[in-house]
Amino acid sequence: MDITTVFKNNEDWIAGKLEKNPDYFKNLAKGQNPDILYIGCSDSRVSAEDLMGVKPGDVFVHRNIANMVISIDLNMMSVLTYAVENLSVDHVVICGHYYCGGVKAAMDAADLGILNPWLRNIRDVYRLHRKELNGIEDESSKYNRLVELNVQEQCVNVLKTAVVQKAIRNRGMKIHGWVFDVSTGKLIDLKIDFKNILKEITEIYDLGGMNIDSL
Repeated sequence: MDITTVFKNNEDWIAGKLEKNPDYFKNLAKGQNPDILYIGCSDSRVSAEDLMGVKPGDVFVHRNIANMVISIDLNMMSVLTYAVENLSVDHVVICGHYYCGGVKAAMDAADLGILNPWLRNIRDVYRLHRKELNGIEDESSKYNRLVELNVQEQCVNVLKTAVVQKAIRNRGMKIHGWVFDVSTGKLIDLKIDFKNILKEITEIYDLGGMNIDSL
């Protein structure tokens, strides 16, 4: 791509918005009031707003390799805290996607340098679900199942945080685990059973009055 094309595209985009609504950017500058925090993958094929069909201002977005929620990632934790406490979002979504390069890299036994510490978190998900995954003979199916299980574990990581537990207790905020199928364009709700997953570990991670009955 010729990078100068980006600026021409920007001019065309501005003109198109102003043609439909002369006050579009004035209104946009007034602030944001999103209902959703979307935590997704940095993959260039997966655009949060496009796949959900939403407008600017509707969704607060954080993206990283393989949609990870890691407790010592200050960037991730800051986004989560700001979205929950300051923007008062009603929903937190973890959205993975099939054929994720980060998940595939974690499945391979290879030294990837600076990526190793990050991918180790996905390998930990593999370890937790090793029995199930090793029972899947088809490699592609195993790959995509790990994508789903990674989304599930990142949702659990979100639920371990005090800021989220308090928001669930005080105002009924909801957590969702989704997967985007890049081969069909379909958005899939994994309908994760958080109550069952958390029932035996609730007392360990209860920081803000975790109430799994409200999940």
